[in-house]
Amino acid sequence: MEEKNAFERIYEVIDKIPEGKVASYGQVAALAGNRRWARVVGYALHGVPKDRDLPCHRVVTKEGRISPAFGPGPDNRQARRLREEGVQVRDGFVDMEEFQWKKWIF
Repeated sequence: MEEKNAFERIYEVIDKIPEGKVASYGQVAALAGNRRWARVVGYALHGVPKDRDLPCHRVVTKEGRISPAFGPGPDNRQARRLREEGVQVRDGFVDMEEFQWKKWIF
């Protein structure tokens, strides 16, 4: 059986984040198998194939900050998509206590 590469493992985790929830880069990294991959998660997000439909907008920093890569200020697509799912975004942040996906590996 072929072992999956890091990006594929990361994509599988991102694909499981439920609608209306968010996960931090570090959380995705841990669930993908390596707690030190938080930066790799960022690289993976930038490298998502165009034909792959992943809920990338559900990945935020550990503080709940959304990414400026989705566009500036009020036009930020990540904020818009999260709000469409019922996630409150205030001043570029999501309340992690309320909206973080409660899935962890210890």
